[in-house]
Amino acid sequence: MEHRKRLFCYIVIAAEICLGSAQVLRIGGIFETRESELVSMDELAFKFAVNNINRNKTLMPNATLTYDIQRINIFDGFEASRRVCDQLALGVVAVFGPSHSSSVSAVQSICNALEVPHIQTRWKHPSVDNKDTFFINLYPEYTAIARAILDVVTFFKWRKLTVVYEDSTGLMRMQELIKAPAKLNLKIRIRQLTPGNQDARPLLKELKKDREFFIIFDCSYRTASELLKQLSSMGMMTEYYHFFFTTLDLFALDLEPYRYSGVNMTGFRLLNFDDPWVASTIDKWATDRVQGPKQESGLMEGVMTTDAALMYDAVYMVAVASQRATQMTVSSLQCHRHKPWRFGPRFMNLFKEAQWDGLTGHIVLNKTDGLRRDFDLDIISLQEDGTARGIVEGTSRLTKRWIKVAVWNSYRGMKLMEKPSREKNTNVTDSLANRTLIVTTIQENPYVMVKKSDKELVGNDRYEGYCMDLLKELSNILGFTYEVRLVGDGKYGAQNDKGEWNGMVRELIDHVADLAVAPLTITYVREKVIDFSKPFMTLGISILYRKPNGTNPGVFSFLNPLSPDIWMYVLLACTGVSCVLFVIARFTPYEWYNPHACNPSSTLVQNNFTLLNSFWFGIGALMRQGSEVMPKALSTRIVGGIWWFFTLIIISSYTANLAAFLTVERMDAPIDSADDLAKQTRIEYGAVRDGSTMTFFKKSKISTYEKMWAFMSSRKTALVKNNKEGITRVLTTDYAMLMESTSIEYISQRNCNLTQIGGLIDSKGYGVGTPIGSPYRDKITIAILQLQEEGKLHMMKEKWWRGNGCPEEDNKEANALGVENIGGIFIVLAAGLVLSVFVAIGEFIYKARRNADIEEAFCFFYGMQSRQFQRRGSTSSSGSSLSNDLESGRLLGDDTD
Repeated sequence: MEHRKRLFCYIVIAAEICLGSAQVLRIGGIFETRESELVSMDELAFKFAVNNINRNKTLMPNATLTYDIQRINIFDGFEASRRVCDQLALGVVAVFGPSHSSSVSAVQSICNALEVPHIQTRWKHPSVDNKDTFFINLYPEYTAIARAILDVVTFFKWRKLTVVYEDSTGLMRMQELIKAPAKLNLKIRIRQLTPGNQDARPLLKELKKDREFFIIFDCSYRTASELLKQLSSMGMMTEYYHFFFTTLDLFALDLEPYRYSGVNMTGFRLLNFDDPWVASTIDKWATDRVQGPKQESGLMEGVMTTDAALMYDAVYMVAVASQRATQMTVSSLQCHRHKPWRFGPRFMNLFKEAQWDGLTGHIVLNKTDGLRRDFDLDIISLQEDGTARGIVEGTSRLTKRWIKVAVWNSYRGMKLMEKPSREKNTNVTDSLANRTLIVTTIQENPYVMVKKSDKELVGNDRYEGYCMDLLKELSNILGFTYEVRLVGDGKYGAQNDKGEWNGMVRELIDHVADLAVAPLTITYVREKVIDFSKPFMTLGISILYRKPNGTNPGVFSFLNPLSPDIWMYVLLACTGVSCVLFVIARFTPYEWYNPHACNPSSTLVQNNFTLLNSFWFGIGALMRQGSEVMPKALSTRIVGGIWWFFTLIIISSYTANLAAFLTVERMDAPIDSADDLAKQTRIEYGAVRDGSTMTFFKKSKISTYEKMWAFMSSRKTALVKNNKEGITRVLTTDYAMLMESTSIEYISQRNCNLTQIGGLIDSKGYGVGTPIGSPYRDKITIAILQLQEEGKLHMMKEKWWRGNGCPEEDNKEANALGVENIGGIFIVLAAGLVLSVFVAIGEFIYKARRNADIEEAFCFFYGMQSRQFQRRGSTSSSGSSLSNDLESGRLLGDDTD
């Protein structure tokens, strides 16, 4: 039967040769079939191309293209050798296929021996000795693909990535990338999928645990389709992951389930969808495929894969080369005779020289090795909307899911595409529409509080506060929905000695949450592991402490306007001026005067400025009352004038301060600043454990703050769990809490026993936290700036910070003065009166004693005189003389003056 078939073919060939009007060229195709498909995609494309060429006579007007197809089992190299010999015996100008490497080598060796072109459309390991002279491969050259992968990694500025490959050929395609770490500072982790096992979830679980967010998958489109399903089941289809697939058929996969997941997915595309001829050809192919057998699962319905497109272009390249080949005959070749085809080298050269704008772009082959080294690759990225549509309406279903971000050429490198005008003008309000974000926060007044209600509340309605209003405004602007969750450990986020994070920062790092909307401070250490938006609130660290107890003025508070030192200096000045005035008054002759103005000849002179009068003059001037003693000489008047000027200033200053000291309640604060805290150890102080304030003191290099951190870290009770615990300690114990000024402002508005001590220690801001590399950060920042310009941030702060308020001390009206204010004056008055009484009594006693002494002396002298007069016998005259002496005051022989 086989012999009769061959005989019939020979007769047909002979008949065709005899008919010179129409030349018939035959090509052979050897295709491998899988259990899951009746007809391979390559075979369908092979037939589709031959039919199109024969319908369109412009390419081969004087020839007809026919084909012979042989099907073999995969990995069957012996069967492939036998079938190619059968085709060569029929007479073919070129052999297409098979695809597997073991079968390819067997077919290639036969084609090399018989000098018949062997055309491949799949990636093949290059020959070491380069003796495959009749080998042509339209698949892009592997070293160029390796450079393209490296350029893509450089374009995305990845510094850490994981390469997951399917088989050993993937390492060859990754060779440029594997050599890159030395020059690009790349950290690459290489993993292999388990051969023969389609379940990659254990590996994906490990990658997720290690937070590997940038992954390159080198695998076939069949494996890629399964990987996408498993990635979705593992919860890795999120916007934080970026997957790059090296397969050229990524565009052909059905990615509709993943379009709205937000995942970043990038790949290569060789098909040139921008060409209208390509679009129409693909639409025609899709129409034929819908009517044909069902395709593999995972591919979009009616899509043409890259291998099929390469097969289509390879058939057209044969047609282009044969059009230039004149007087070429096809002869029957026998594998056992080793007699080559005499037109083989000529046709091979024509094939290498041929050029064609096919489905996969402009095709130019290298004349030395027959490889395709010059080609363009589209860098495509998965998108949600349908902005990038095909030129022909029918192709929109293939292109609407992808956007071309760049074009990579094997010689010119990467060229970025300009964004469509529609995308440039995309409103920020539509950028996050239809997304549900997980928001982590922490319960902290007034940012997030549990709402009080008689009804049972669920979901986001359970909470209220500044951050909830901010989240609502951001949601209205950006169009996303959200689910609020309180952080599990109740902490903001700090790094321990092992470098591990906790709190909200840890949840962002682990991608448990998409946003952290809370009083989360933007710090250097946090910025290294997560991203922050622009701050929505600016603040600083300050001290929360009990309001000092007021001290009412004492009974001697009239002395408070001047310090004790000034009072002492005033007394010393008064004493010194009095002494100087006494000395000068004694020295100058103009202060001496005659007390008997009616007796100018009297030699008796007096001086008013005795020591007591000098003191009286100084005290009178100081009390603003003056005295009856006034200076007469110029020198003493100078002393008096200077003393009056001095007392004027002192009394004016005293009077100006007296009212304030008598009417204002004074606060006696033990500390006034952070320096005061650092200098003492009696008052304990601290901050919230694992918060930004604690981190500030822990990392600070300023000596004062280093000393404060040493104090806080040395005491187990210094750091508190949260602000609520710290406020309780401030109210009940001698404790000062270091916290954000905004929180202090809110607390002091609602508790008049607390106040802020000193100014701000630093300056910082609260921002919305996102995982590092999150696409939401810039959009959140724009929305926050919009709220700031509209004044809504200020209105929200006024809404939640304004409390009942505490009475302002500066606006108090003056209180009526009571005994406790000026009672000391009455005490001084009473003391003065009592003192004057005692002085008067002392003066009376002193005078009485002096008079008694005078009378005793008078009696003594009188008795002496009486005895003398009795002895003289002149009692009458002596009595009269004694009486005159007593009257004249000369009894004692001295002048009373």
